[in-house]
Amino acid sequence: MPARVSGGRTGTAFSLSMPTDNQPAARAASSAPMVALYDLQSLIALQAAEDPRDRKRKAVKRGFDLLDVLEGVKMDLLVGWVEPDRLERLVSMLGNKVETGDDKLDALMTDIELRARVELAKLGRYPD
Repeated sequence: MPARVSGGRTGTAFSLSMPTDNQPAARAASSAPMVALYDLQSLIALQAAEDPRDRKRKAVKRGFDLLDVLEGVKMDLLVGWVEPDRLERLVSMLGNKVETGDDKLDALMTDIELRARVELAKLGRYPD
């Protein structure tokens, strides 16, 4: 039944009744079971699924980052001293193996990582 609301409009009446000693309070938690909206495995699968464009973008960024570090090593070699921190960064970047699909490129990156580790060992630094 419509009830009069302030402002002259009509609407449905809403009332909140407080429980009495004879009437137990209804518990919201027990009235409806909690239902998971999404299956956990489905969410993990969605997070793991990577867009090919994102994968290519990350590979290109990683390639440019590696080239920047190698350029720094080249400049250091021209002045006669390679910064150990630069070599450690190079080892760290190459240590995260990402297969490129090109066997020659993968072998080259492995060789560069090995050479950087040897140079660091000569300086008494042994990265993980």
